[in-house]
Amino acid sequence: RRRRWPRRRDYLDPQLGPAMSVDPRTLGWLSRALTHEMRAVQQYLAHSVLARRWGDEALSSKLRSEAVEELGHAERLMERLIAVGVAPSAGNLPPSRLGRSVDELLAADRELEVEAVRLYQEAVAHAQRMRDSGSAALLTEILAEELEHVQDIDSLRNANG
Repeated sequence: RRRRWPRRRDYLDPQLGPAMSVDPRTLGWLSRALTHEMRAVQQYLAHSVLARRWGDEALSSKLRSEAVEELGHAERLMERLIAVGVAPSAGNLPPSRLGRSVDELLAADRELEVEAVRLYQEAVAHAQRMRDSGSAALLTEILAEELEHVQDIDSLRNANG
């Protein structure tokens, strides 16, 4: 069964002009990225709550700030989708992967970030093939931040290991 993308609408301010035309597959990548970012927000917040319940306020605060960063990624993706005339819609989110220890939480978070890196690498390559410089630039920026997140998690794991 083929997925139907939402019809384009001109959500932009009339003074800015009509929405741009974007390859439907690029819209698919942007929507997948949005779903992934919302999943990351959910997981980081759940892990923050667990860390706080375990009495680790420093880790809880760090995970909460990661959730805020992921929410910022989601916002930027929504801005792009709206700019091209598509209403943002994240797909169904799977349950967060929880853990029974700090190491299990961080392992789940690292796996999530590695998935994000792969997603953004493929999305950037597609946007570049389609000569969609606006989407490619946004996706490249977020990819760089996701690579930093992997390094941050590795540092946390080494400090807690």
